[in-house]
Amino acid sequence: MLSKHESDFIQYWEKSREREKSLFRQLFFGLPFGLMLGTGILVLFETGWYQRANMVAYAQSNPWLLIVSIIAIAVFTGVFYKKFKWEMNEQRYRELLAKKNNASEKSAGNE
Repeated sequence: MLSKHESDFIQYWEKSREREKSLFRQLFFGLPFGLMLGTGILVLFETGWYQRANMVAYAQSNPWLLIVSIIAIAVFTGVFYKKFKWEMNEQRYRELLAKKNNASEKSAGNE
């Protein structure tokens, strides 16, 4: 037997699973998470917490390369994060459907 919370999740996921799967939506909603990670990298880079790495980075790197790298990390992380969340919700949905089907088969078998 499913709880109220589980049956609510099944109804919600049936309505929104295709919408949540689109790449644009995953990018749009996952990008803030990726930008937080990118901002953290920039803060660590600018604070100079590792002097030797900063000396090498300032001497050998192009600032545009750093910016493009941070953007790439933010986009990849954001999409990966939302894709992972979608997969976890999909797995939970399938498990709850199997649980629901097993419960209905058991109740039909008892009659």
